[in-house]
Amino acid sequence: MSTRLANGGRFLDRARALEFRFNGKRLTGYEGDTLASALLANDQMLVGRSFKYHRPRGIVASGAEEPNALVGMGEGGRFEPNQRTTTTELFDGLTCASQNHWPSLDFDVGAINTKLGRFLPAGFYYKMFIHPRPFWKHVYEPFIRKSAGLGKAPTERDVDTYEHFYAHVDVLVVGGGVAGLLAARSAGQSGATVLLIEQTPQWGGRAPVDGGAVDGKPVDKFVEEVTAELDAMPNVTMRSRTMGAGVYDHGYALGYERVADHRPGAAGPRHRLWRIRAGRIITATGAIERPLSFAGNDIPGVMLASAVRDFAVNYGVSVGDRTVVVTNNDDAYRTAIILKEQGLDVPVILDARVLPQDSALMAEAKALGIRVMMGHAISSVKGGKRVTGVEICSQAGEGAVLETVDCDAVAMSGGWSPVVHLWSHCGGKLTWDEAQACFRPDVDNPPTGADGEGFVIPAGAANGALRLGDVLADAHAAGAAAARAMGAERKTSDAPQAEAQDEAPMAPVWMMPNGAGYKKRAKAWLDYQNDVKVSDVRLAAQEGYQSVEHAKRYTTLGMATDQGKLSNINGLAILSDALNQPIPQTGTTTFRPPYTPISLASIAGEARAERFQPLRRTPMYDWHAEHGAYWEPVGQWRRPYCYRKPGESIEDAVQREVKATRESLGLLDASTLGKLMVKGPDAGKFLDMLYTNMMSSLKPGRCRYGLMCNENGFLIDDGVVARIDEDTFLCHTTTGGAESIHGHMEEWLQTEWWDWDVYVANLTEQYAQIGLVGPKAREVLAALTASDVSAEALPFMAWTDITLGGMQARIYRISFSGELSYEIAVKASEGRALWDLLLATGDAHGVTPYGTEALHIMRAEKGFIMIGDETDGTVIPQDLGLNWAISKKKEDYLGKRAQARSHMTDPNRWKLVGLETTDGSTLPDGAYISAEGENANGQRNVQGRVTSTYHSPTLGKGIAMALVLHGPDRMGEVVEVPHIGGKITKAKIVDPVFFDKDGEKQNV
Repeated sequence: MSTRLANGGRFLDRARALEFRFNGKRLTGYEGDTLASALLANDQMLVGRSFKYHRPRGIVASGAEEPNALVGMGEGGRFEPNQRTTTTELFDGLTCASQNHWPSLDFDVGAINTKLGRFLPAGFYYKMFIHPRPFWKHVYEPFIRKSAGLGKAPTERDVDTYEHFYAHVDVLVVGGGVAGLLAARSAGQSGATVLLIEQTPQWGGRAPVDGGAVDGKPVDKFVEEVTAELDAMPNVTMRSRTMGAGVYDHGYALGYERVADHRPGAAGPRHRLWRIRAGRIITATGAIERPLSFAGNDIPGVMLASAVRDFAVNYGVSVGDRTVVVTNNDDAYRTAIILKEQGLDVPVILDARVLPQDSALMAEAKALGIRVMMGHAISSVKGGKRVTGVEICSQAGEGAVLETVDCDAVAMSGGWSPVVHLWSHCGGKLTWDEAQACFRPDVDNPPTGADGEGFVIPAGAANGALRLGDVLADAHAAGAAAARAMGAERKTSDAPQAEAQDEAPMAPVWMMPNGAGYKKRAKAWLDYQNDVKVSDVRLAAQEGYQSVEHAKRYTTLGMATDQGKLSNINGLAILSDALNQPIPQTGTTTFRPPYTPISLASIAGEARAERFQPLRRTPMYDWHAEHGAYWEPVGQWRRPYCYRKPGESIEDAVQREVKATRESLGLLDASTLGKLMVKGPDAGKFLDMLYTNMMSSLKPGRCRYGLMCNENGFLIDDGVVARIDEDTFLCHTTTGGAESIHGHMEEWLQTEWWDWDVYVANLTEQYAQIGLVGPKAREVLAALTASDVSAEALPFMAWTDITLGGMQARIYRISFSGELSYEIAVKASEGRALWDLLLATGDAHGVTPYGTEALHIMRAEKGFIMIGDETDGTVIPQDLGLNWAISKKKEDYLGKRAQARSHMTDPNRWKLVGLETTDGSTLPDGAYISAEGENANGQRNVQGRVTSTYHSPTLGKGIAMALVLHGPDRMGEVVEVPHIGGKITKAKIVDPVFFDKDGEKQNV
């Protein structure tokens, strides 16, 4: 049985006992335990069930590579599924429950799938669930949805907080083992700024567990000294519990810090997402031990030899009283030696190799009285929910049982694989190391930055240096090289020296025994969580899935929550053997970030609840709220839809605002409109390419309406462009389009016209902008300034700078309502003062603030289009009758060639018209205009659609704008517009300009 040892446990504080619950059972552990070590100390070998067959699963590893021991942890607002017990620090009051079983962990009905395993091979889903086709919707899909997934999704709102943190350093070192510590020290001594991150709470990695000496002192003492030295360096920052999640282009990396997982409810964030920019990134991420493939290697109690060693040394836990060790390399002998020294029984070491002589570790094991059987393997493991024994066979044979040994644990070691994930995230190539049977970084083909130099440097075991001396030398050189690349040249100390211990070469072993037949291969597991067996991979190869990526998806190998950390290399080897080709030819699957799962909440950071999306407010927001504003969300802004007076409906408020503005004076908060400054000697040329009409010919002091299309010719924005001086333009965009159009401009500048001298800045929030609209607008403006604002001094589509009530203001004589209109821009900090001033001055004329709906009605009365209403991503300017805004002088603009395509010039494209209902009612928004006949699906044919529809208080009737087949040629024709429910309204096709067609009111 697994139990707590009387001695050992270098991470433990045995003076502080902790209580926790697993499946409702009260258990105890110590400060410094992981949840996994505490469970093992309480003899809880069975911790979960596998996904497909619901087989019993126990802890197999001791770190982030653990595929089995996942639990639902916490309660209420702190519940989270799929938490890895091997990386979860124990705390007092921890509550967790095992997953993927019913009704209980010990008795799971789903285990019947094991008996049906021969009928559920790889690819079963693809073959089974396509016939008969009617079954998919009503039988297969509901069943699959009910069965899919591990754990239960949280049902309550997360009560913790999360944050983002930004860091800029010369050198980022990922991994706090001896390699990471030494690389950080070397870079730090050179004078570079260094950030060192380690995913566990402790520094030193595996070295203190594996033992050895550095510069004549024990390696754990060396780790303590280097850690203290780094902590004292002002240019070095150390963060434990911080995982290197991903490496991206241009030296960008993500770090994932578990700030308070081990002390829930503590002040501050639970998780912190680090966004790091580094000149050089050193990946000192170590290596992962591989399991061995033999029948029954998934039974609880079969563990990696390194994990057995970790639990004994770090946590004082024995996973079994009698442990059989099976290996193809010397490292597993360290486990056997440590167990023996702890007073535990190691009845036999099964070594698949046949060597001419003993290595130092082998000799040490034999000296302790441990029996060593060379050239032998495990034929099968006995047991169900825990190991009871092993059957021994010859590795060279087919599995004939030579001997049976009783035991309660098996420690297996198939060699070590460098953790190359971060190296590979941004394009680092791999090379096959034949001697160590692993992929390691191809340092001759590193990920390169903008300067063409490699910015990722692997170090230590992550670079294939698996022995302590090699690790130290490689890491020291990596740190110095990274610092040198960043211009740091201070002298560093010499690389420390480790006492060498000869080890015999490992022998690649991908299947035990070598000649195992189908029955044994069908019980030898590769992917423990997804229940992928050796036989599944061979079947995939047999059925033609020769690409490793195809085989992965066909079998689900490596698609579990551990992302193949334990299974991938063994699976590649089995596939290669089945295809009779070398492993490098088979290749690897793609490594993608994050290295281990990170919480969705940490990605969101503070963007949650009311901060999920920033609420943007104009300087006049508080005034609007105090005066009955009914809000409309427009992008991230809140704009007043209308201002309701007591007892007034929304519809009545809108109608009142339109009438008041048309008859006297209206006031509009237009601050949300996008304001993009485009500046530089090539600004005019740039805008000529962006807009359909000519902007370079615009004179300073004048404005011009422009249309902007994407490269496919579709209209994406419109607005007024004002020329400030020879090199400067101010482009107004729609409220919802400011950020996207800014991005659109930057994309073309950075990817196509990078050599043009142009700068773009988004000034939207720098200015408040107020529309002063109506027949009395000029009188109010003139009362507030000594400047001449007459029609002759400030004509339509001109602008000027004036002093207005003591404020510096820019006045644009433009109109979106068809009325005499001025848009007044001042600094955002003066927006509220200007608003109050205009209200006070306009009071004598009955000034009426109006909202977006009144704005839309007035623009529709004038036939002005609205992006997002008259456009839907498939509309071109020619559809809207805006041919006049397309330059015939320019050779090119974005979308010009696309608009010349045959389907763009098709005479049957729907065109913009106005609609007037024959009964004065209002048409439904977005309704289709029906045509004669039906289509092949029995639906009525359509000949257009309503894009905007309103009741016009100015005209006293319903009006609409619509896109209609041959619309401009059908003036006066009556069409039918069906409603939901069957009602039909008749409407007459008219000119889209319903009011003041000649523009007399705006031009006064």
